[in-house]
Amino acid sequence: MDVRLLHSDREFAPDTADRPLAHSGDLTDDLELDTLLAAMDPPDEAAAATARAALLAPLRTPDEIRYRQRVHADALAHESAVRELHTLAADALERERRLSIVLYPTPESVLRRAVNSLDVLTERLRALRRLAARLAAQDGWASEGFTGLFAELDGEVDDDWFREVARHLKELQFRRGILLSARLGDGGRATELALGRPDPDAPDPADRKPARRFPLGPRRPDTLSFTLPENDDRNAKALEELRDRGLNSVADAVATAADHLRDWFAALHRELGFHLCLLNLRKRLADRGLPLCTPEPLQPGTAALAARDLYDPGLALTADASTAITRNDVEAGGAPLILVTGANQGGKSTFLRSVGTAQLLLQCGAFAPAAEFRAEVRTGLFTHYRRREDATMTHGKLEEELARMSGIADVLAPGALLLCNESFAATNEREGSEIAREILTALTASGVRIVFVTHLFALADGFGGDADAVRLRAERRDDGTRTFRIVPGDPLPTSHGEDVYKRVFGTAGAAPHP
Repeated sequence: MDVRLLHSDREFAPDTADRPLAHSGDLTDDLELDTLLAAMDPPDEAAAATARAALLAPLRTPDEIRYRQRVHADALAHESAVRELHTLAADALERERRLSIVLYPTPESVLRRAVNSLDVLTERLRALRRLAARLAAQDGWASEGFTGLFAELDGEVDDDWFREVARHLKELQFRRGILLSARLGDGGRATELALGRPDPDAPDPADRKPARRFPLGPRRPDTLSFTLPENDDRNAKALEELRDRGLNSVADAVATAADHLRDWFAALHRELGFHLCLLNLRKRLADRGLPLCTPEPLQPGTAALAARDLYDPGLALTADASTAITRNDVEAGGAPLILVTGANQGGKSTFLRSVGTAQLLLQCGAFAPAAEFRAEVRTGLFTHYRRREDATMTHGKLEEELARMSGIADVLAPGALLLCNESFAATNEREGSEIAREILTALTASGVRIVFVTHLFALADGFGGDADAVRLRAERRDDGTRTFRIVPGDPLPTSHGEDVYKRVFGTAGAAPHP
């Protein structure tokens, strides 16, 4: 059986197939994803790790995204059922974890631990099958993920399967002893050891009656036997080694079976935990009265980006409840370059985070922080933000920015999305604009879409006649107040820093001139 609540054809694999994006650390910091992840209120560490891994390992096709969206829609419609399933999976793992740990593994100790593990896990699997049968009877399950899970539990592990497993586990306790067959090899050594099945009619040692003190007549054993004398350590060790050799292959097989069942429960636990994290985040945002939608993933090459009432969920989660959260409408069409200019502290960085976060949530199969959101599925998502001065003085600011952009360019592929926030502003406007223009031209020609926030007027104005560039601007009223909305608009030669000066120092004075 496979758990398929995140992928249609396999389990979620954060260490192999679902590795995070390159430069995911910068992406996490720049988009403030830790705020988002904390708001998911993960039920346990496994859910937290899965939510982080899934967010940073975007799905690459619309079909994959829609599959996960359908599973999450079922989770939303049957939240209490999903929580029941998650609790049972967590209980199975905890019960198995509490079993004794094999400190000095021998075939016998490994076998005993594996048998106990299978005993615990199959009992929990039986309980899960009963729960799944009850939940499957509820109306409304539509996703392939959940209906497939219920069908497998009903069809692949039926009552006959459980009876067969119980019989094998009882035999593997070897309460009637161990039966080994072998051939004599060179020097009289046993070779080709094979573990046999004990006589089912042999008495169980636990059922034996105490020996009679005065037996009636001599006993005639059916087989040749011998008993080691006490303190015969050498032969006792030889017998123990013979026993271990006979049990070795069986111990490996049973341990593998136990690992497989434990891993299945762990996968179920992780993938259910991911959907619970999304449900918790959804509730936090909905409680603030903010819109949420099922975003529309578009085929790579469509080059579309459109949103209505798009907002930054990180800001919504940290702002005071009385603070109104600004929402923006975007219609970028197929333009490979979106330039965002305008007043300082006007909402440009917040807008950039909202675009990046919405794209990530879309490609992890979740909802989007908007009333409507549709976007092309991207091959990757990267950020290039200004950094503070290098405390070690190893690099100058411009050198550091260029080195970081070079590292991003090494892994960028056509179809990627790059978010830049005040990049190359560490030098003068003429040089910064020229550097940025060359990089933007080369990357967009390679099929990379870029959203570029900048106060470099020469750069933004230089793309004025470019039909492939969308130019947006942070809105500012005539009295200097910011609406924090991003609207279509040409760049202005000022960022209105004087507004900030007046707000801080008062309106009576004027900003000093150099």
